[in-house]
Amino acid sequence: MKEQFKKFLNEEQDPKAIEKIASKLNDILMKNEEVGYIAVQKKPAITVLPDSIVMTNKRIIICQPKNLGLSMNFIDYTWDEIEGTFVKENILGSEFSFSTKTELQVTIDYIPKIQARKIFTFAKEQLDILKNGIAPTATITEEVEVVEEMETEEVTSFAEIMPVSTSGFGSENQEFNPAATIAKDKLLSELSQDELFEKLQNYKKLLDNGLILQGEYDAFKKEVLSYM
Repeated sequence: MKEQFKKFLNEEQDPKAIEKIASKLNDILMKNEEVGYIAVQKKPAITVLPDSIVMTNKRIIICQPKNLGLSMNFIDYTWDEIEGTFVKENILGSEFSFSTKTELQVTIDYIPKIQARKIFTFAKEQLDILKNGIAPTATITEEVEVVEEMETEEVTSFAEIMPVSTSGFGSENQEFNPAATIAKDKLLSELSQDELFEKLQNYKKLLDNGLILQGEYDAFKKEVLSYM
């Protein structure tokens, strides 16, 4: 197996499936295209050949073995074609889905839950990069659990979601800065996973209630995810 693909065997990926992909993938990668993650189906029937999802910094590639694994179909979708991504966790693995701007819905089932979360997070990061023009990250190095949508809650008191801290205020004529209040409350590196997730939810509430701008929320989100 090619050395650069061995790193994708850390979340119960089928080694034989990764090896088959590794033998063919280099031939179809574009210039400056790097593989960020590979997820492999884990179907109940052992004899069934699994499909795989390859995430790169340029596109999503669906790999479908055929002819008893002797050949393979590749279907790809560039990130600018993707409208949204979704994960549904079931008893036997998860379903990873994405929709395109042409209203096409693509779903791959029986993806192990941790792999589904990883590709979901990677997809979100790439879509954010496309939207905001942030420099791309080719690989996933940390486990991150993200929720696709968070319910918008009405904020009746600003104190419900903002920690009390005088560091976010300056003189009387200085504008209140929500970002400074949150950032200085506690170092992100000192927070637990649950606390980081709660802080991400708080940022979303601030955005939904018009207390911060979309660009500020995206920056907060990226910073929090880097510690999860």
